[in-house]
Amino acid sequence: MVSLNWLPLDAGWQAQLKQLEATPQADWASFAHLARQNLDFIRTDRLDRALGKSNVEPPAGITPVRLAVLGSSTQAHLQGAIRVAGVRHNLHIRIYQGEYGQYVQDLLAPPAELREFQPNYLLLAMDAAHAIGGLKVDMDAGGVADLRRAFVERLRQCWRGAQALGARVIQQTILPSALPLLGQNDHLLPGSPAAFIAALNYDLRAAATEEGVIVLALDQEAARHGIDAFHDAVMWHRAKQDVKPGVAPYYGDLVARLMAAAAGRSAKCLILDLDNTLWGGVVGDDGVEGIALGQGSAEGEAFAAIQAYAKALSQRGIALAVCSKNDEMNAKAPFERSPEMVLRLPDIACFVANWQNKADNIRQIAERLNLGLDAMVFLDDNPAERALVRAELPMVRIIEMAEEPALVPAMLAACGWFESVSVTAEDFTRSAQYTANAARDALRENATDLDGYLASLNMRLLWREFDTLGHARIVQLINKTNQFNLTTRRYGDADVTALIDASDGKGLQFRLLDTFGDNGMIGVVIIRATDTPGTWEIDTWLMSCRVLGRRAEQAMLNVVVDFARSLGVEQLIGRFIPSGRNDMVREHYAKLGFTRFDTAENDGQLQYILTLPEFSPESTQISIEVG
Repeated sequence: MVSLNWLPLDAGWQAQLKQLEATPQADWASFAHLARQNLDFIRTDRLDRALGKSNVEPPAGITPVRLAVLGSSTQAHLQGAIRVAGVRHNLHIRIYQGEYGQYVQDLLAPPAELREFQPNYLLLAMDAAHAIGGLKVDMDAGGVADLRRAFVERLRQCWRGAQALGARVIQQTILPSALPLLGQNDHLLPGSPAAFIAALNYDLRAAATEEGVIVLALDQEAARHGIDAFHDAVMWHRAKQDVKPGVAPYYGDLVARLMAAAAGRSAKCLILDLDNTLWGGVVGDDGVEGIALGQGSAEGEAFAAIQAYAKALSQRGIALAVCSKNDEMNAKAPFERSPEMVLRLPDIACFVANWQNKADNIRQIAERLNLGLDAMVFLDDNPAERALVRAELPMVRIIEMAEEPALVPAMLAACGWFESVSVTAEDFTRSAQYTANAARDALRENATDLDGYLASLNMRLLWREFDTLGHARIVQLINKTNQFNLTTRRYGDADVTALIDASDGKGLQFRLLDTFGDNGMIGVVIIRATDTPGTWEIDTWLMSCRVLGRRAEQAMLNVVVDFARSLGVEQLIGRFIPSGRNDMVREHYAKLGFTRFDTAENDGQLQYILTLPEFSPESTQISIEVG
């Protein structure tokens, strides 16, 4: 049975829900606590109904989502699970449910209700019976290929209709529920429904990549867990439910984690315990030679597999940290001396081993890496340590680690906390950037002169206008950066492309290099013309928190002002729009010398102005280059 097995299940869950239902002023955090547990369909449904009756308002910092759900089968039974999963992933989801089987009409000629709903995400799901419509067993390969192309072209039209509504599209792959006709060699029959679905899913993915569409890989999940875990022929014939109710909690999480990833809410760091987590045994008692790791035993190989999966996450951009109750010398010994270790010290961005409580140490790790606590995932074999961190730091995501180490990599893969909806070349260098940043911070802690420290970094700020080379990373930064983001406006591929040649709007991208290496693209600024001649507005200003404290903001402003002057701009308007997660930049424009000109706060918004003829660039110990 498919379950949320990486989450705990509190024995008092039902009593807590009853108490919550009886509380007139129930808060979001209480619902979130109940949602972050291993729930089945019945408990998920109960929690969703309680959430709906409460009319609880999410606090600042929770991402609002308007999700339209369209498709060819019955999907209403999945809505509650999607909403509950949203709470789990810090999303407040409202859902518009399209009419059964009307997805083409709804997207090519949207009804008023859908237009008024203004979805920012749209989930599109087709079933196998719908997809193989028109397929005949005796078709030749050419006819089958034509049928697939026609189906994918219809999908493209639907995607573009959804994008015209302002929605980011999530396309569900088709569940491989069609039965084989030749047994294990069905690929030999071009008109086989099972072979057709397999090929169609391949074509669907290629088209989705071209159109900037997010894929919900339900066929991949069925391959891992079995088609019977997701599809029930009885429920299909009785209610046209392609996805059966029992798997709804897992399905809802698959949907919510994609939207969370697109909103920049995926985890950025995996924090690892050591003893009985990365190896078997206690290194302080057993010594490096006595721990179970690597070849020679099933247990040792299982722990090596955990390390291998963690290293692969690191290579795709997830920072790794160590948080261990240990003497530091003992904790580092296997990394330095054991030939069976897959992970080595250079793979660890932050290494903390002492006898303090782990909640405090995790706070320290977050501070060192310049990451929020909600960007952390914690892996520890000790239930008491997990319980402590869960109580002290509820925003930290905690894997309910299986006692059998061989099962742990699959739990890390299944949890969805490292979900990503895009890949850029820069992702593969990010882990090294976190490690280099820790080295910079160590140098800074030992420095007595800030200016001297910054000068010693030999920083170079490289900037250029938006272009196709930086396009993917620009889109990723715009949609993932939450803390150092003045307006938190989100733009997709087409929006960024439009700015490359626009005359009334310009985008600038920034990279920062220093003695320790390339920090990658660290900032994006978009400026747009206003109705007032000579006055432009800073529509978007965002920056990576990795480079805080190095005066990169001032250097970026120097570039923006020079660039704006070249366009004939005389005044720049800056605006701070609170999102609940960007309070750190509330005084950003004031610190840069802008003048506050609004007389009263409007929903917390602040407005500033900078007169360019009066602006004098400030020294920053950063050289500026075009490149």
